[in-house]
Amino acid sequence: MVREPLTPEQIARGHLLGRLLREARGRRTMVDVAHQAGISVETLRKIEGGRIPTPAFFTVAAIADALDLSLDDLLRRLHGTAAVAV
Repeated sequence: MVREPLTPEQIARGHLLGRLLREARGRRTMVDVAHQAGISVETLRKIEGGRIPTPAFFTVAAIADALDLSLDDLLRRLHGTAAVAV
């Protein structure tokens, strides 16, 4: 199975998601958040850095829960900021 290349918009949204999660993490360590979310530190690092621009829904949900972020709010921020950037 051949994976379709990501569009520039998908890549930009992945970078934005990473930035929003990194900002929400604040002063907490990646180790703490990754442990609480049940994911590896490397996965969190890649998502925050935009190297996984389309992470699995349940991974994002687990990170959001660990950060006390509402998925609705996160989605609004993704779309609101993206709409302004376009």
